[in-house]
Amino acid sequence: MKRDDSAGFAALRERLELIYGPNAFVSKTWLRRRLLARATRPVPEQGPEPERRSAAAPASAPETLEAVRAELGDCRRCKLSATRKTIVFGEGSPTAELMFVGEGPGEQEDAQGRPFVGKAGQLLDKIIEAMGLKRSEVYIANVVKCRPPGNRTPEPDEAGACEPFLFRQLDAIKPKIVVALGGTALKALLHSEDARITRMRGKFTDYRGAKLMPTFHPSFLLRNPDAKKDVWEDMKKVMAELKK
Repeated sequence: MKRDDSAGFAALRERLELIYGPNAFVSKTWLRRRLLARATRPVPEQGPEPERRSAAAPASAPETLEAVRAELGDCRRCKLSATRKTIVFGEGSPTAELMFVGEGPGEQEDAQGRPFVGKAGQLLDKIIEAMGLKRSEVYIANVVKCRPPGNRTPEPDEAGACEPFLFRQLDAIKPKIVVALGGTALKALLHSEDARITRMRGKFTDYRGAKLMPTFHPSFLLRNPDAKKDVWEDMKKVMAELKK
């Protein structure tokens, strides 16, 4: 019985004409060989389908302030631990858009375990209120978390021991704006001894996904009341940036 594979011929010829053009000459013998080869071609074995994995690695959960405080523990990482009364970790909203960073705890802060509760802190509270905010809506911390004796400036090794925890606080809160209160805080945040508060005050700097605004420390304002107007100009810039 003669085999009828004219349908296969026609389909294959049509494909070849699409590739080589309508005037291409193809014999029936060649077409028959191609059809036979296709019919007898072994089908490769199909192994199990590989497990599909997500292209994006699962994101780790952001660190919390509670976790940072727990790791800080009863810190003995520098010599300030020998003279402090309490660790002053920081306080405020864990989702604050505005974060203030000062130099270190004073006598009242060391006694109460809270940042900025002395005379300089009372002035900072007034500044925050004048901005239309509450203290509970911002976050307040210091470069060092233990009081330096006599309220002296923290030494480099003391600031270096505390800096990692400050940066982890920043990463946990993710504020929109960070206000550096004074030169010590500015140098620590920027890791630069060349940072000068008098030169950089009032100018925003991009910082760890936020905006950094350097301004004078409230204790400086208590000694130099005329500088209050400069700080208020800085805070007006902060308020305008927060509204964006």
